[in-house]
Amino acid sequence: MTASVPQPPASAPQPAQAEKWNILSIIGFVIVFFGFSVISIILGFIGLSQIKKTGERGRGLAIWAIVLGFASIIIGAIVFFTILAVVAANPNVTVS
Repeated sequence: MTASVPQPPASAPQPAQAEKWNILSIIGFVIVFFGFSVISIILGFIGLSQIKKTGERGRGLAIWAIVLGFASIIIGAIVFFTILAVVAANPNVTVS
């Protein structure tokens, strides 16, 4: 017969902690809609770097902040140069 060794009582389960979100990725994603494209791109890259080091959530938001920031700059440049070309092609048009 083997003597059974008493097992220590199981510790109480730890409550699940909510995963922390990266603040810069959230801010970068939100401000791109207010026209701050360059700042959004910068915050997105900084957020990605922090997420890689800390394991926080928000990688998708940081990527979208970067993508939307670059897209809005490209679209803005296309609109600007299109208007510039139209004005240059029609020098007789006056704004009243």
